[in-house]
Amino acid sequence: MPSTTAYTLLLSPLSPSLPVLHAMSGLMLLSLIPTVLLGFSVVLSAAELQRFEHAAKADGSLSLLVVGDWGRRGAYNQTEVALQMGIMGEKLDIDFIISTGDNFYEGGLNGVDDPAFYESFTRIYTAPSLQKQWYNVLGNHDYRGDVEAQLSPVLREMDSKWLCLRSFIVNTEIAEFFFVDTTPFVNKYFLEPQDHVYDWSGILPRKSYLSNVLEDLDMALKESVAKWKIVVGHHTIKSAGQHGNTVELNLQLLPILQANNVDLYINGHDHCLEHISSSESPLQFLTSGGGSKAWRGDVAWWDPKEMKFYYDGQGFMSVQITQTEVDVVFYDVSGEVLHKWSRTKQISSAVL
Repeated sequence: MPSTTAYTLLLSPLSPSLPVLHAMSGLMLLSLIPTVLLGFSVVLSAAELQRFEHAAKADGSLSLLVVGDWGRRGAYNQTEVALQMGIMGEKLDIDFIISTGDNFYEGGLNGVDDPAFYESFTRIYTAPSLQKQWYNVLGNHDYRGDVEAQLSPVLREMDSKWLCLRSFIVNTEIAEFFFVDTTPFVNKYFLEPQDHVYDWSGILPRKSYLSNVLEDLDMALKESVAKWKIVVGHHTIKSAGQHGNTVELNLQLLPILQANNVDLYINGHDHCLEHISSSESPLQFLTSGGGSKAWRGDVAWWDPKEMKFYYDGQGFMSVQITQTEVDVVFYDVSGEVLHKWSRTKQISSAVL
């Protein structure tokens, strides 16, 4: 699949339970828990970041979908996006789904018994191909509700495909995915919350929390031997959308990604589909925040040498990975392909 290098701007015409595991100290791998949920297992290790092992296909390849900013009880084309995700999920034989956050609008869940969980998640993503593991991060809207509800094993008992944690790792051997809780990095949620109330339980003291996240992420990236390193967060690092760049992540997170040769940073937050390249490193910035309500016409100018694609409508993204290639495709609400991008890597002599 050839790489798309031309600047593209598209405007839409319409706008079983898993036990809670705690980080453990120590200097060695402690245990491997047998697979208990949709084909993955959990590893407890010295790092604070909880690690999940998710097997790739027998041929070593991996396929997944990415969607973000979706939880609106089917409104704003959420149901239509879900339908196309189901079709594409079957066609690609996907292994799992990633959610880039803002899982439930407008203010997260108000408890584990909030009907929004069923009405915005279980009832919407019903296609057989979507009954795979969902790996979810929290967005800023999720922090306006009961955060612990989304993290609770009670939800996994209600719908076994659900898994949401603050920061964690999914290892597939061929690729390693590092999920980062980005909301606590953003100063305005603390300094200028306006009329919003955020649930900071488990975050304070904030300085220590952020320091630990960055330190653990940096260590995990350095120790990773995966062919492809992919970091997932809710907030943008680079974006031409309404929210634009997240200054705090550019200052604190981006240098770690660049220093550790991360291949992709995948996010939501801006309600669009977007691909920005980097002039500073091979790192690619991919926004998949079109799971429901989109912001038509809300795009700022960006250097065409870096801006590969921007679409202001609803949709989602697929990622296919082999030892030598990663293929990214963006789809609109009708399942039409909007943008394709590929990167290849040589198989190292160590692998041979």
